[in-house]
Amino acid sequence: MENTAVAKHIKANGRVKIKEGNGKVIEFIIPHLWNVGIDSPQGTFLFFDLFQIRSVAEQFSEVSLDIVEYATKATVYHSPVNRVLQKGPIVEGKVKFSLIRNDYWNKVLFAFGQPVIYQELEIQDADFETNERFPLFGPDVKEMFLSPEGDVKIIKG
Repeated sequence: MENTAVAKHIKANGRVKIKEGNGKVIEFIIPHLWNVGIDSPQGTFLFFDLFQIRSVAEQFSEVSLDIVEYATKATVYHSPVNRVLQKGPIVEGKVKFSLIRNDYWNKVLFAFGQPVIYQELEIQDADFETNERFPLFGPDVKEMFLSPEGDVKIIKG
């Protein structure tokens, strides 16, 4: 799977389905094309760079930013939504996001150049396939709530 081909596909179609190394099909969606009628409210924003958080969450305290920046394991964060975000999986005023540090998947996201929404699919049909495992699958993935004021709550650890 070539990163530039994935980036071209998502730019042309607004979404891309990838069968990853565990055999699961995941979908990346351009945020403004996320559709409340067909897409999962459990979707998660994916970032390749720390500063992309500002696009979906309220401005963070230094404590919250440090937690994201120095996390060593795959983590999904829950946080209050940025008021300017109009579309996406927003549940009870909160969004989920993850900073992808895995080298392979970070390069896939970087090739596209902007945040995407990730969701799991039940189908087996995919646009691309890779042997690389997606980092948000696995027993050691953590979930945390981060508030803009620096409050932290471990949801799954």
